[in-house]
Amino acid sequence: MEEYKMKDMFKGTLTQVFAAVFGTLFAISDGMVTGWTAPMIPYLISEESHIKTTKREAEWLEPALLMGAFCGLPTTIYFTQKIGRKKSLLLASAVSLMAWIAVLFADKIIYICAARFFSGMAGNMAFVSAPMYVAEIADQKIRGFLSSIIYLMLLFGCVVVYIVGPYLPYYASPVIGAGIVITELMVFSFVPESPYYLLWKGKPEKAKKSLEYFRPGIQDVEDELKSIAEGIQRQSNDKGKMRDLFSGGNCKAFLIMAVLGGGQNLCGINVVLMNLHLILREAGSIYLNDSLTGIVFSVVMLITASAASFFVDKYGRKVLLVTSASLTGITLLLIAIYFNVKFVGYEVAGISWIPIVTVMAYAFCYKIGLGMVPIVITSEIFATNVKAIGMTLADAMFVCWGIVSLQVYQWLSDPFGIHVPFYLFSISAFLLALFTVFCIPETKGKTLDEIQKILNGIDLGKDLTEKSAVEIPLMELKA
Repeated sequence: MEEYKMKDMFKGTLTQVFAAVFGTLFAISDGMVTGWTAPMIPYLISEESHIKTTKREAEWLEPALLMGAFCGLPTTIYFTQKIGRKKSLLLASAVSLMAWIAVLFADKIIYICAARFFSGMAGNMAFVSAPMYVAEIADQKIRGFLSSIIYLMLLFGCVVVYIVGPYLPYYASPVIGAGIVITELMVFSFVPESPYYLLWKGKPEKAKKSLEYFRPGIQDVEDELKSIAEGIQRQSNDKGKMRDLFSGGNCKAFLIMAVLGGGQNLCGINVVLMNLHLILREAGSIYLNDSLTGIVFSVVMLITASAASFFVDKYGRKVLLVTSASLTGITLLLIAIYFNVKFVGYEVAGISWIPIVTVMAYAFCYKIGLGMVPIVITSEIFATNVKAIGMTLADAMFVCWGIVSLQVYQWLSDPFGIHVPFYLFSISAFLLALFTVFCIPETKGKTLDEIQKILNGIDLGKDLTEKSAVEIPLMELKA
């Protein structure tokens, strides 16, 4: 029975899966960009490097990426609304391609920093426009799965660069990254724009053709097209200015994403990713060499996230978030207790296996929900007229909270011991689980319009019985 349900779940969705996969290929490249510094900085500052680089110069490679992401916020908001989700993705891929070419032929570290700056801008635009596009083309029965593909691509990119970087020549990573974005540019160019965006821009005929492409086998898409048009009409009475983000259901959506973004980072994911080897060395743990440890950790995350992508539409967003946050809190607590015991002077040689086992368990627990579900919710929760602004600001807040979590770790671990920030991260995880239970609505199986009604306090059952018979002429719908 379950096998039948799984097959039935994907019935008639081939074109949606095709568009989601090729529309998010850039994320593999972006994952490679994010993880590129881990294997390449040791090479660049070594005597074997073909680019003479000091350690101080190499330290600018990570900030350059984040600075690009911040500077790209205005262009992301502008282009996702002005030229659409699809063209924004293609533009981001084109910029990413030029950045990889610059990295490939760079003979000075400043050129690589500039390339990473523009990669940050492109990544910001792509990670806003891709979830928007996928959520707007997907049938609600697989929307969660399709929205999670982008994150699977990102994790796969990290695995690729962790494997390629340490063992193949310098040029291998940029060649692979460039090949990936070229594939997206060649294939995704022929996929239609989102029907939501086309209707929002007053192009009902193109919207109908787009919906027919994404709903193969359905003779008449007029009912769904009409439903989309009615939802857009309700959400587009204003032009989606910044102040609209802080009123009604949009305010609730922004609060949810702000807390999720903060919670994800205050559960210590960036701290663990960027300090994995140092943490295990400080623990005195028995572990693999640096390169293999990073590969195993990233593979655990990828496998877990892949499983979560199937669970998100079966069990719902809240169940995965609460389970993940609770288990993540437990693993963080175990790490904190271990370091606390070691800090006060007890002998821990006999249990030095605990940190690496717990860290791998952390990778599993985090990715089963916290590392996957928020990006799905982000793509669903904002109204059409503020979606570009809302998702861009949510992305910006995630970056800001990432910086905060790293600073908290440094401020607390150096003077007080590593166990102190891990106790704080554990508490944050448990608090996030409580917030999810009481404040985040379940969006599984809901249309985008139904989600907006829930956020605005409209009872879906009552609204269905009292729905007006007034029809909205599609040809008169204006942006």
